[in-house]
Amino acid sequence: MSDATDDESTLRHAVVLDHLPHGLPGDDRPQYETPSAAYAIGERDFYLYELLFEDEADVSIGDRIVVSPAEERRSIQQLRTVEYEDLSSGATSELDYVVEEIVEANESRFVDFYNDAQPITLRLHQLNLLPGIGKKLRNTILDERKRKPFESFEEVEERVSGLHDPKGVIVERIIEELREDDLKYRRFVGSGD
Repeated sequence: MSDATDDESTLRHAVVLDHLPHGLPGDDRPQYETPSAAYAIGERDFYLYELLFEDEADVSIGDRIVVSPAEERRSIQQLRTVEYEDLSSGATSELDYVVEEIVEANESRFVDFYNDAQPITLRLHQLNLLPGIGKKLRNTILDERKRKPFESFEEVEERVSGLHDPKGVIVERIIEELREDDLKYRRFVGSGD
């Protein structure tokens, strides 16, 4: 899982959270007729996907697969977006780890959130959407980024006293956006940044 290269800039990838070789639960067809299935999460937009595969598909948990554009997909019969509640228990147990890996692999994109976050309203800032970031930490982040943009999570942690896990805070917010369908503000899920 790494940032897209120039050749892959138009491709959208997802990471497999769970593979169901005998198909989806509740599929009443005989086992030999059910396609293997998987749940996956998009690397850019964090959409959750349910995938059905062609017979010859070789898929494992953690695999990085192309989900868009459709003509670039390999062995995928059907793809649809799903909600957190639709995931298998195996997929939900992998979710935190995979989101953390995506954030780590795309560190500059998420560090830029600390550099670029803007006010939402007069009283609410995008930085305040992150768990544990109140007025004091927000103002420290804003002051520090005026001096010089952050270049890594480590630098955010060093320069912002009181923010001990800037990567973990982003991961926690992404998971919250995935689980809670009634959040008023979303910054990561569905954004495709």
